Amino acid sequence: MRDLYEVLGVSKTASADEIKKAYRKLARKYHPDKNPGDTEAEERFKEVQGAYDVLSDPEKRKQYDQLGPRLFSGAGAPGGGNFQWSGNVGDLGDLSDLLGGLFGRRGGPSPRGRRSRGERGADVEVAINVSFEDSLRGLTTKIPVELETSCQTCNGSGAEPGTTPTICPECRGRGVTAEDEGFFAFSRPCPRCGGNGTVIEKPCRQCGGSGRQRRTKRYTVKIPAGVKDGTQIRLKGKGEAGFGGGPPGDLIVTTRVARSPVFERKGADLVIEVPVTYAEAALGAEVELPTPEGRRISLKVPAGSHDGKLLRVRGQGAPKLNGGGKGDLLARLRIAVPSKLTKAEREALEALQKASTRDVRERLRT
Repeated sequence: MRDLYEVLGVSKTASADEIKKAYRKLARKYHPDKNPGDTEAEERFKEVQGAYDVLSDPEKRKQYDQLGPRLFSGAGAPGGGNFQWSGNVGDLGDLSDLLGGLFGRRGGPSPRGRRSRGERGADVEVAINVSFEDSLRGLTTKIPVELETSCQTCNGSGAEPGTTPTICPECRGRGVTAEDEGFFAFSRPCPRCGGNGTVIEKPCRQCGGSGRQRRTKRYTVKIPAGVKDGTQIRLKGKGEAGFGGGPPGDLIVTTRVARSPVFERKGADLVIEVPVTYAEAALGAEVELPTPEGRRISLKVPAGSHDGKLLRVRGQGAPKLNGGGKGDLLARLRIAVPSKLTKAEREALEALQKASTRDVRERLRT
């Protein structure tokens, strides 16, 4: 049999969310409603459901990880054919929970076979480009989103208007059928209704019986002040429509913030490079620097400042998303060396060089 992790296309260390996401993707792809008459897709759908029955339950997954190679042999995959027990009788008591998800005891199918009914819709992720300035002040905008919604013609039923789905005559609405396999009864999604419990005799002309259609919708999104590159905003219920009356998924908007030519973002702090002359750094000075809002403020440079020194201006950074005020503005001093000197500048620097050299030598003598 195929390994259950391989069936879902995930690693053995996959998280529960990764397993769930992989299952939903495959279930939508191979669902009988989307692949009418495709027996290969139907078998893959059964296989995917069987794998998820085990791996979605922490205890059953643990037991499968320990006993999977012994539990199945030959074609004993979920949704496959024969089941053979290769362990000993004493192991059966420990496997009752695991087998419950795959094999109904004689007299009734597993209750988990009708997974396609009442299933939550998938989340939809989109990215939105935001300028650096808008990321600091926030904005409200509209974005187009292409997603799967309920068919407007049949209101999601899949049946032609004026008709309704009927109870599946093969499974009598249970969504699963049970087949005897020796000591156990193996529960499968019903091949007639694909696990829905209902069948559509006259499919909707618009959606072909799926009850769903792809549409582009426009949603208004409020981008709060202070978002960073990669910030995610979740809009509840704005994702893809659910299956069988299940709730819709969510819309997840990821912000892509443009870089600023002036400021560097460090969390809620903003860093700006401030050029100063050697004299200003040595003697001290007051310089002006811009703020994110466009104002200019005065900054005092202490005497004896070195290149790369950071000076902090509190409360002049980016807004904090949690509503805790603003970060700080960090001014990084950069001592500017002129490429050309006037005669007066050269004479002044030469005099400074002589004085500095004399001062250093005197210190060395003492």
